Amino acid sequence: MTGLEVRGLTISLGGPPIVDRVDLTAPRGKITGLVGPNGAGKSTLIGTVVGLNRPVEGTVHFSGDDLLGLDRRARARLCAYVEQAATTEERLTVAEVVALGRIPFAPAWASGPDPADEKSCMEALSRLGMSAFAGRQFATLSGGEQQRVHMARALAQQPQLLLLDEPTSSLDIRGQLQVFALLRSLATEDCTVLMALHDLNLALTRCDWLVVMNHGRVVAEGAPMEVLTERLIADVYGVEARRIQGPVGPVIVFETAL
Repeated sequence: MTGLEVRGLTISLGGPPIVDRVDLTAPRGKITGLVGPNGAGKSTLIGTVVGLNRPVEGTVHFSGDDLLGLDRRARARLCAYVEQAATTEERLTVAEVVALGRIPFAPAWASGPDPADEKSCMEALSRLGMSAFAGRQFATLSGGEQQRVHMARALAQQPQLLLLDEPTSSLDIRGQLQVFALLRSLATEDCTVLMALHDLNLALTRCDWLVVMNHGRVVAEGAPMEVLTERLIADVYGVEARRIQGPVGPVIVFETAL
């Protein structure tokens, strides 16, 4: 099983290509980081994998399944998506937001909540440390707390493929470490993780595989230590940086804009 395979993907949302003939792989049971400057096409690519956009051309497969050919319900049984910032005007409790993750599995004739679904939702909240918030109104939570709830909703889908767009952007340091510990646990359970990131140090130290995008194209792919070189950071980000060995591992030190 190879995980996620994207081949020749081109995406144009009414103008020039935002993603241009992209090939990439997210290995099965690993954490893959998708990095690159603003406007590189990361969010558009992830949105296309989960069916939010239709590509001009190209293929997206996961373990033999054609994701672009699946209907919405079938795709949601296979993969889950956590947006960078998702809001709702509905007056939903935290538990109700998480329960949305079980909709793809609910039979049309269901007359009430399924105890197994409720158990999955509560387990997902527990893994995100949000059990005590189950009865709270979602809209009253902080940005970081809302992000955790959306991750719990994705976990409730019990996905084989988890896609995330900047999942730690609203979290403090403790929250970031907890989320990456959770993602590592999911990877060991054979879940394939693809996440867009801006923090190159997190990408270097927490990911198993990296894909670097710039101007809509993949410019590098491979193991983090091999990909995130000082030369690549200068070429892609326009920043002079040094990669040094810190007390607990490698660290990228950013010095000046070029």
